[in-house]
Parts: sequence; C-alpha cells; structure tokens
Amino acid sequence: MAGISTHILNASIGLPAPQVVVKLFRQSKAGIVMLDVQQTDADGRIKAFQMDELLKGDYQLVFEVGSYFQQLEVASFYPRVCIDFTVADEHQHYHVPLLISPFSYSTYRGS
Repeated sequence: MAGISTHILNASIGLPAPQVVVKLFRQSKAGIVMLDVQQTDADGRIKAFQMDELLKGDYQLVFEVGSYFQQLEVASFYPRVCIDFTVADEHQHYHVPLLISPFSYSTYRGS
C-alpha cells in the first residue's frame, strides 16, 4: 500500500524510541504544508502518516529528538532531525527509518 511510514531506533542503547513527535510536511505550490503529526508507538514506529493522498514531490520528516533525550536525562546535540526526500512514484510505499544516538544520526530508504 502506498504511503509514508517511519521508525526510530536509539542505537546507543539498542532500543526503539517511543513517544517521539514526528511531523510530515510536503512542498506545494503554496509553500510547505504540514500533512500530519504523530508520536512513535512503544516500538518506535509510525505505521502510516495520515494524508488525503500520496503525491509526487518533495517531503520532509521532522523528528523532535531533543525532548526524547531530555526524558532519558541524556545530553544530546540535535534538538530535531529533518529528513528531506522525494516521492517519485505515488504508487510505492516510502519507509524512512532513523537511527539516533545523542551525538549522531543516520537514515536510509527502508522497505
């Protein structure tokens, strides 16, 4: 099923990152539009962002990781992680995982 999903793994402790606020934006002719905002579940996942339809174009996920690390009482460098990506085929599913630690992050296109 076409759509956008994500999950977050805290690589420094080897566990999912629950209750992280993640916002989904899309670049439109009118500017940047927020499509949805959700929190990761207990497994660090957002299984599907809610939107009217998946369109071709440029999108951005904003992960509010600073507050997550504050809850753990761990000093960190990044208050948020912004991942920009392009949807080239509106019939595909786009899974965008995030691996975080207090002073680094990594991402890739998942399946």
